[in-house]
Amino acid sequence: MTMRSEQITTGAAGAEESTRVALIGIVVENPQAVPAMNEILHEYARYVIGRMGVPYEKRGVSIISVAVDAPADMISALSGKIGRLEGISTKTIYSKL
Repeated sequence: MTMRSEQITTGAAGAEESTRVALIGIVVENPQAVPAMNEILHEYARYVIGRMGVPYEKRGVSIISVAVDAPADMISALSGKIGRLEGISTKTIYSKL
């Protein structure tokens, strides 16, 4: 049995668009940037499957994983907006087709 990670959904303009499952890894070194990050995540909430955060006090950072199911351009936009915040780094991993 083969599983495909791509799904077809109806976009905002009513057109069909394919979605991908991805994981966005986020490292927060600047706690003051967290409210802005949460605001961005809220904007994309309809695509978020789940999120897990782990504070690593020894190094003064927080590590967050955000699982998403969204069109590839939305995933890139979300990761890019968060990654442009000062003191926050992101990396995105896409599921295989």
